[in-house]
Amino acid sequence: MTARPLRDRRARLEDVLAGGELIFPVRRLAADGFEAWQEVLARGFEGYVAKDYGSPYVGGPTRRWLKVKHRDWTIGDERWTRRISVAPRA
Repeated sequence: MTARPLRDRRARLEDVLAGGELIFPVRRLAADGFEAWQEVLARGFEGYVAKDYGSPYVGGPTRRWLKVKHRDWTIGDERWTRRISVAPRA
C-alpha cells in the first residue's frame, strides 16, 4: 500500500477502522487551505497538516506535507492543552 496515493491508503485505513471503538482516523478539514484554516481558528486547533492526496507514503520528513500552526502557539498556553477523549460505547 505504501506505493499507492494517499487517497487510496486513506480509504483503506477508514475501511479497516470502521466500527472501531478505540482508534479513529484523523478528521478531515475543508479541501481548500484557506477554508481549512478558518476551521482551525473556529475549533481552537493548534494547526493542521496539508497533504498531497496523490503522494505515495514516504518515511521520514518530506516536502509533500506542509504543517501549518498558529504563530503564537506555545505549549504553556492553557487553551492549547491537548485532550484525549474516547467515544462512549453505545
